[in-house]
Amino acid sequence: MDKSTSARGMAPGVSIRNGPVTMDIDSIPNGTSKRKSRSSLGQAVNYKDDSDSDDGKPLAKRQKSKHQEAGSDSDDEPIAKKSRARLPPSIKETGDNSDDDKPLGTKLAKTKANIEKAAAKEAKAIQAAEAKSKKPTPKKAIKDESDDEPLAKSKKRQSNGVAKKTNGVKKEPDSDSDAPIAKKVKKAAPAAKAKTAAAKKPIKFEKEDTKDNSDDEAEEEYRWWDAPKKEDDTIKWTTLEHSGVLFPPAYVPLPKNVKLIYDGVPVTLDVEAEEVATFFGSMLHSTQNVENRVFQKNFFRDFTDILKKTGGAKDKNGNKVDIKDFDKLDFSKIFEHYKAQSEAKKARPAAEKKAEKAEKDKFEAPYMYCKWDGRKEKVGNFRVEPPGLFRGRGDHPKTGTVKKRVLPEQVTINIGKEAKVPDPPAGHKWKAVQHDNKATWLAMWQENVNGNYKYVMLAANSAVKGQADYKKFEKARELKKHIARIRADYTKELKSEIMADRQRATAMYLIDRFALRAGNEKDTDNEAETVGCCSLKYEHITLHEKDGECRVVFDFLGKDSIRFYNEVTVDKQVFKNLKMFKKPPKEEGDDIFDRLTTTQLNKHLSSYMPGLTAKVFRTYNASFTMSKLLQEKFKTENPRTLAEKTKLYNDCNREVAILCNHKRTVGAAHEAQMEKLGDRIKGLKYQQWRTKMMMLDIDSKLKKKKGAEYFQLDPELDQEWIEQHQKFLVEEQRTKIQKKFEKDNEKRVADGEKPMPDKELKERMKAATELEAKFKKENKTKKVEAEGKGPTVEKFAAAIEKLDERIKTLKLQSEDREGNKEVALGTSKINYIDPRLTVVFAAKYDVPIEKFFSKTLRDKFNWAIQSVGDNTKWEF
Repeated sequence: MDKSTSARGMAPGVSIRNGPVTMDIDSIPNGTSKRKSRSSLGQAVNYKDDSDSDDGKPLAKRQKSKHQEAGSDSDDEPIAKKSRARLPPSIKETGDNSDDDKPLGTKLAKTKANIEKAAAKEAKAIQAAEAKSKKPTPKKAIKDESDDEPLAKSKKRQSNGVAKKTNGVKKEPDSDSDAPIAKKVKKAAPAAKAKTAAAKKPIKFEKEDTKDNSDDEAEEEYRWWDAPKKEDDTIKWTTLEHSGVLFPPAYVPLPKNVKLIYDGVPVTLDVEAEEVATFFGSMLHSTQNVENRVFQKNFFRDFTDILKKTGGAKDKNGNKVDIKDFDKLDFSKIFEHYKAQSEAKKARPAAEKKAEKAEKDKFEAPYMYCKWDGRKEKVGNFRVEPPGLFRGRGDHPKTGTVKKRVLPEQVTINIGKEAKVPDPPAGHKWKAVQHDNKATWLAMWQENVNGNYKYVMLAANSAVKGQADYKKFEKARELKKHIARIRADYTKELKSEIMADRQRATAMYLIDRFALRAGNEKDTDNEAETVGCCSLKYEHITLHEKDGECRVVFDFLGKDSIRFYNEVTVDKQVFKNLKMFKKPPKEEGDDIFDRLTTTQLNKHLSSYMPGLTAKVFRTYNASFTMSKLLQEKFKTENPRTLAEKTKLYNDCNREVAILCNHKRTVGAAHEAQMEKLGDRIKGLKYQQWRTKMMMLDIDSKLKKKKGAEYFQLDPELDQEWIEQHQKFLVEEQRTKIQKKFEKDNEKRVADGEKPMPDKELKERMKAATELEAKFKKENKTKKVEAEGKGPTVEKFAAAIEKLDERIKTLKLQSEDREGNKEVALGTSKINYIDPRLTVVFAAKYDVPIEKFFSKTLRDKFNWAIQSVGDNTKWEF
């Protein structure tokens, strides 16, 4: 991950993250996960839990460049022995492009280089420690075990893991230096003691949020991290019971006075076509989608197909209306109808909303949990996604396509053999029912847009999901031992005489240093043409030398069709290799790595460590970098306040996100949010100035003692802003009084008392009128009268100090938000940074864990919080 940079000012693409408020079911976390389509369910469905397979297509199916089709170069033939005509040109013979863009991440290059050196040093230390622990025990140690010891005691000592005998030679237990804390505790004491130890000093929470009305809280927590490891890890469950899935409600037709308008004529549609029209009409507020020409084109294609199938559109006289032009469609009446419905729903009394929620919760309760090996586990998303328009992410080519309603006949249920199969909706039946205990999904179906299979899984805080996360991060920790050797090997192979080896080494360099995804082959007719490292095309990279540095510009559509644009500095040999791989007769559309597939790369990586794939490098690099940054920044910056510690953590997280290329476009509301935050800071400064003026009102001599500068108004606060702010404060007070009056009346009515008259409200509003008059007087006299009970200079001085702290905290928040405007911190924090690093940081420096983890994340990473406990010495 060294020397990563990204060009300034280049838009990385459009993300759904900054799109409409309406939730897109395609990107719901912990919900129905999706996988690529298979040719047939019976033959090719893969039930394994890891949905992001990196395996590419066979090399034979990859696109070949012209010289490959004509010639017969062997991958294993040394470059020097090949025909001279096929030798790549020297660097001098190859031209380069100039680019004056200054990379964004240049300042991180030195940091990453130091971290990489630390990684190599740590790997050597781990290997040395392991080698030392594996030395045979001296013969003298054998005599320490008495031959007269009873057999029962001997067996007991062996079962406790103290030492084992094999053919009379004492075998030392395996070193646990790299084992997670939970496993170390288990070796030292029974699970019950480990549980007690972990509970001695719980992680600090700012607010206790243990209150939960659900019955599942009464059940004892399943501490899988303390439980003995299963012999057969492929068997996921023994018994499984659940209530199936919840289908969306049926479509409610529009009122007769609400019509789709075509070329000025209101038209009547069949119910099925009308529903599709409402998909578009109800989301006119989402201009990012509805004004997208690709979105419009795909919607109109599907809409006209359904019109043909259902008999088309008719005017009020029953005459057929031929809908041919999208631009003549007017959805405004439909939009106004749904907007009015939404506003009416929001305006309902709180009691009505509460009653509806209670009824909904009661109805959904049977679907929310399942019985997994007798334990109550929460289901991630038991709702079948409703029909609508596919939005996708980034520049997805199928955006706007109609997502059809899923029927029970498309749904396969996975459940235990002895369990009762849930009943499908009346008049329907399930596609299939099976009992696959190697699968972790409860139900699945195939959606029509991309042909992906959607799976109903357990919630993020379930034992199954937690174990998957734990294994992922443990595998990344295991990579620590091998990273130095892997880097040494691929650096050596960058100059290999075998072209296939040279391409593989170059790809490994890019994946390791710049956190590129490995990339799979794509069926471009049915999928978005997104790429990763192994599937990079000729046009996706540009090479040029500038200021003595070898630079590579990456520009392609990455995961989720998000544009990946990054300019990086690479080693000279890597630069030379990439020039080789772009050598004519290659042209646009040809593969850069034409002798490498993801499958081959992962097979090579597994020779270093079982289960090692290209994906593990991203997790390792993110976690290891975060670990080192937290240590180094805390030493250099030495934060003291809670706000400073929180900002330091976020700064480290931001650097990791930049290194992992977790970018986003600046949100449409960012400027408004920053302006609002700036106004809050100004408001506190104005309050501070008023407090100082009150001090002068009590003791005018203070101006001489403290100096006139102390009492001066901040230059940012001009008179125009002050008057606007005063109006805001007056209106804010009026709003508070109004809300308090309404709330008090609601309470009185609920208690059977008469509501207070409007006269009482007018009386209360006098306080706001008095405040308005006070501000007018202050603006005229430039003096502020002391307020409060028993005002003293000391009280006001203490208030000014508190305001100083609040201003400082808000300024830190402002800097933090500004730094995050183009960086997505959540992806790295949730998926790539070991959560135990965050837990240790919070415990070590006395920061509430909720500053970094929301309630959802605390549930998801409960295993990390509980297994680490108060052990602040744990390291990644």
